[in-house]
Amino acid sequence: MTERPARRLLAVSAAISIAAGVFVLGNAHSTDRGRDDLSEKDRKRVAAVTALATDFSKAEQYEAMSGGAATSLASVNINSFSHFSENITFEEEETFKLGNALFQKLWVSSPSSTQASDGLGPLYNARSCQTCHIKDGRGHPPEGAAEATSMFLRLARAARTPEDETALKDLREMSLPDPIYGRQLQDLAIPGLKAEGRMVIDYTEEPVTLAGGEVVTLRRPRYSVAGLAYGDLDATTTLSPRVTQPMLGLGLIQAIHEADILALADPDDADGDGISGKAAVAIDPATGKKALGRFGWKAQSATVRQQSADAFAFDIGLSTPEVPLHQGDCTPAQTACLERPNGVQTRLGDAEAPPPVMDLVTFYAENLAVPARRKASFAETLNGKRVFYETGCTRCHQPKFVTRRDADNKAHAFQLIWPYSDFLLHDMGEGLADGQAVGVATGREWRTPPLWGIGLTKTVNGHTFFLHDGRARNLTEAILWHGGEAQAARDRFAALEKQDRDALLTFLESL
Repeated sequence: MTERPARRLLAVSAAISIAAGVFVLGNAHSTDRGRDDLSEKDRKRVAAVTALATDFSKAEQYEAMSGGAATSLASVNINSFSHFSENITFEEEETFKLGNALFQKLWVSSPSSTQASDGLGPLYNARSCQTCHIKDGRGHPPEGAAEATSMFLRLARAARTPEDETALKDLREMSLPDPIYGRQLQDLAIPGLKAEGRMVIDYTEEPVTLAGGEVVTLRRPRYSVAGLAYGDLDATTTLSPRVTQPMLGLGLIQAIHEADILALADPDDADGDGISGKAAVAIDPATGKKALGRFGWKAQSATVRQQSADAFAFDIGLSTPEVPLHQGDCTPAQTACLERPNGVQTRLGDAEAPPPVMDLVTFYAENLAVPARRKASFAETLNGKRVFYETGCTRCHQPKFVTRRDADNKAHAFQLIWPYSDFLLHDMGEGLADGQAVGVATGREWRTPPLWGIGLTKTVNGHTFFLHDGRARNLTEAILWHGGEAQAARDRFAALEKQDRDALLTFLESL
């Protein structure tokens, strides 16, 4: 697979045209030079080391170190996603462990006899971060009678007024909440309140025949809500199922220079390869300015802190300085919910999760290490890597980046990392469409998810459910669901001989 020359030659600019208008990065620097954090010598080094591989006879230098010097070298086991970055300081290890304790902390409803542990809900999906992000890994759809804690339904309605449309255009609202149920369906509630409802999934089976006659059965989900406790959903409200994503490598992703991600964007498909890729845009609460979105299924968050604050508010029902909603996702229509006491401790601040809590949890989330690769130099893995490239997967799953020299944390600075994502939005076709626009992402667009750590999903989380709603029960099914911009790569995979398909899967399992 050759490099995308036209895309690589596109001028890197911090001002890019998108459907919502013109986006200028709030922290943009010298746009004519791209990487403003590097000397000319370093730019050449970075260009050389991040060029796509052409030799598949051996592993690339440092290829097994997916997270650079931050890579975890610990033994592979159920805790493989929960180790701290290898290159943080001894003092930072203490900060990480304190953040871990808060990440696992079970919150309770207010008032309570605990100190600074109340404020849960009143309506919520989980009592702790760890409950959703099981072992810091991947969530899954509910199975049988099991609860759906690691999967939830995002709610969004259509604009009704010019004010609604302006709020969406200006990104003051990434989506509009249901007038009764808010932005997320909460399936749990504190004593004295009713949960909002529960998610219902119905699957239909669809066979797909691959080259050589192998038949794979895909399951197509249909989503609805049962037991609505506060009336009907708005007629225009859409349901978007989301499983929780792995937490590893978030600080490294945050340290990728904006210019390197924008250089991969081709929103108008100027190079004619059928793959566009659009930069997501978000408002950074810390600055109030537009910034590159890179976290979440639709890249709706610009920073790890923003993503964490949204989770506190809408998953657990806790206010933060970034999202000061003391009653979480309760709406004006849910008066009994709004009347419940909150858990603000004035001696600690004006939020239920005040700045010290947010600082520790954010540091923890930013420093969960990526595990080292397994069998990166094995012949079967290298053969699968070749197939991965030739099939066109690297056109969205960009293998590697070198992070900023001036990253906020030295542990994240100037690291060669291998996330296998371009962190852009892509139209994935009608089969994966949720019909829900978020920010500049349409109802058919999703951020390319990083692939690092994907081969350890079974080890850590005990399952192999993939995609935004866990419909795919293994990697083969996940690939076969690709459509839209990824349709050609999907079709090439389906047309491969079985030994090449197996080799590609072996490569993915090594990540």
